[in-house]
Amino acid sequence: QVQLVESGGGLVQAGDSLRLSCAASGRSFDRYAMGWFRQAPGKEREFVATISRGGFSTAYSDSVKGRFTISKDNAENTVYLQMNSLRPEDTAVYYCAARESMTSSRSAAYDYWGQGTQVTVSS
Repeated sequence: QVQLVESGGGLVQAGDSLRLSCAASGRSFDRYAMGWFRQAPGKEREFVATISRGGFSTAYSDSVKGRFTISKDNAENTVYLQMNSLRPEDTAVYYCAARESMTSSRSAAYDYWGQGTQVTVSS
């Protein structure tokens, strides 16, 4: 099992940057592919980014490609989401998730979830 705790959210202006962190407890973090998802009020949870167990393969949603970067530090048991050029439409609760398999953009594929961190982008 793995427990996930997100941090780094906050209130920023459009065009600003934020870096989210997701700290994992438990053993064998390098066995897990990780994902970031987000959910805005009144909307379904949507895929943001995913990274492979070793951190060498990544994928992004079209809405964040070129602005967000996911990275994974297996030595620190942490996955990051660097968010640049933030837009008001990026406002959401951001969740990290883990699965003991390959990367996936489907939320149902993930077994473990954090509690989420709020990101609010003002115009």
